Amino acid sequence: MAVEGRTVAEAVAARWGDHRPGLWFEERVLTHHDVAAGAAARAALFDDLLPAGAVPHVGVLLDNTPEFPLWLGAAALAGAAVAGVNPTRRGAELARDVLHTECPVLVTERAHLPLLGGLELPGVRVLVTDGPEYGALLAPYLGAVPDASRAAPGDRILLYFTSGSTGAPKAALCSQGRLAAAGHSLAGQFGVRPDDVHYVCMPMFHGNAVIADWAPALVAGAGVALRRRFSASGFLCDVRRYRATYFTYVGRAVQYILATEPRPDDRDNPLRLGFGTEAGAVDAAAFAERFGVRLVEGYGSSEGGAAIQWSPGTPAGAVGRAAPGLVVLDQESGQECPPAVFDSGGRLLNGEAAIGELVNRAPNPFEGYWRNTAAEAERRRGGWYWTGDLFYRDTEGYLYFAGRTDDRIRVDGENLAAAVIENIVARYEGAEAVAVYGIPDPVTGDQVMATVAGRFDPLDFAEFLLAQPDLGTKMAPRFVRVVERMPVTATNKIQRAALRKEGVRCADPVWWRPPGERTYRLLTPEDAEGPLVSTRGPSSVRRQGLEPRTR
Repeated sequence: MAVEGRTVAEAVAARWGDHRPGLWFEERVLTHHDVAAGAAARAALFDDLLPAGAVPHVGVLLDNTPEFPLWLGAAALAGAAVAGVNPTRRGAELARDVLHTECPVLVTERAHLPLLGGLELPGVRVLVTDGPEYGALLAPYLGAVPDASRAAPGDRILLYFTSGSTGAPKAALCSQGRLAAAGHSLAGQFGVRPDDVHYVCMPMFHGNAVIADWAPALVAGAGVALRRRFSASGFLCDVRRYRATYFTYVGRAVQYILATEPRPDDRDNPLRLGFGTEAGAVDAAAFAERFGVRLVEGYGSSEGGAAIQWSPGTPAGAVGRAAPGLVVLDQESGQECPPAVFDSGGRLLNGEAAIGELVNRAPNPFEGYWRNTAAEAERRRGGWYWTGDLFYRDTEGYLYFAGRTDDRIRVDGENLAAAVIENIVARYEGAEAVAVYGIPDPVTGDQVMATVAGRFDPLDFAEFLLAQPDLGTKMAPRFVRVVERMPVTATNKIQRAALRKEGVRCADPVWWRPPGERTYRLLTPEDAEGPLVSTRGPSSVRRQGLEPRTR
């Protein structure tokens, strides 16, 4: 039942005549044949809607409803590309995403129509999938048969926005050949079978859900079960209802699932595997213990320029072994960083030297950004692919994720990786979610700050930190913000930029550990304006290389 084709279109067309159940959504069930026929109908409709000379892009502003994979299949058959539009964007930013990707057609649903109210979208035709006109518009095309002959491996099929920390999001390109190859690779790696069911609960406007969940199911002839939006409380119920065997996750989704009330029958589920990023070793172990399901942490840059595969024998905490061409380089010198040195407790002893940016010096499938040559040049410096992610490697060549380059924290002249500290703090028993980041020190460099969602006791937390053998002397958070729920994006990634910007001046309680003290106490307004905390005034100006103006 698997399709060894070079294009996504071939995999879509291969499901024609397959009358097994293939797509589940709430109370609806479509066969694989229904999905192929629906994709063919939408491809024919798109052909007629596309203005002469227009770029063959279709914007999709939808939750995870059946229309999303149907339009992915339609784009594949039509030799077009889907631009996934993030529904958490607003106003001019949302309009910019649609106009930047030059979409003459925008597919949406009534729930998202308020987002489009008042926006100037010249030349964009809006189709409302649950509106009265949509069915009538599709009706003349319902007899279309999928034809994969128009598609080529080099045809664009995805434009997906990367969540950059600065500037407008960049639309990364993905071709049919790359998406099909990724689907085949993952299907082979995880032994995906036609009787498997992939649970898609991460948003499909994001690359993870399409590349790591939908694509391997498509090429293997497996089924797909959609969740409109991720729900931690609904996760296990959905898995059982749809007999799901595989799912993907990003960000803090696993932590939210683990925060739900445990039940004696949690292990009574059909899941074989979860695949994703950012769960962390502590949460992965807890998930396996509670649900009896192995989580496989992988790494792949959003743009496709570098990937690391887990394999048996990978040490705890590592992502996988470095493939030929993958190196960890010092960002300033461009030289390869030395291997990591660990003490008997597993603490990284030479993080200052060992942590660097992951770079792929081998040929890679990075296909660029839409209309953004400057960003492409930054990624391809010196003919190599610079990931923007921090890693370190051990003497055996295994790679360990240490955060984004933007997440590096400099304390007392020492460079620290936020992800390393975060993984340690995540062991704290009361923590349901953790974010670690740097805020400006009033004199120079940064101070370590953590945001913790869940239970927090200042004395207990201080004792916990002292008991961690791999917590370096500079790593302990100076400030701890306690929140009821971690602020996250639509893809469950923590909004670090917002946390970093707010710093200690926020509505939530902040605990701090003054220099020389071992315990935490509540930060007062007077503390926040004091010389040890405040980043205002002359010292703040000096750390930017400017002197205060004198009269």
